[in-house]
Amino acid sequence: MSDIADTLTPQDALIAIMVALSASDETVRTSELITIERIVNHLPVFRDYDQLRIRDVSNLVFDLLTEEDGLDLLFNLVRKTLPESLWETAYALCCDVAAADGKARDGELRMLEEMRYELNIDRLHSAAIERAARVRHMVV
Repeated sequence: MSDIADTLTPQDALIAIMVALSASDETVRTSELITIERIVNHLPVFRDYDQLRIRDVSNLVFDLLTEEDGLDLLFNLVRKTLPESLWETAYALCCDVAAADGKARDGELRMLEEMRYELNIDRLHSAAIERAARVRHMVV
């Protein structure tokens, strides 16, 4: 694992989980990358974030996902780094990434299910978050 894993910030953890969601269906789509960029550029939680870290965090995620227990390691890093008060935020950001291209694919849905379990997201809360992401990404 890279040195960045030892210095992850809460914002890095949010980036990592969004990148992992994007990669969960084995294709990182342009619309998903644009959504991640938009999130980082506009949300207050990323106000002072050094965007030069995104590449290193992304590479860490891709390295983890090649390991046998990589997803478990990723969730351990996220739980260790991200305050519990931001776990639902992480889930909401991932729902936005999943909805970015207009279709949540099987890999993304499985990843969201795993996130609900790993980050202890209440099912009713997750349903509301998912619905909000869906309506935000509707097209005419």
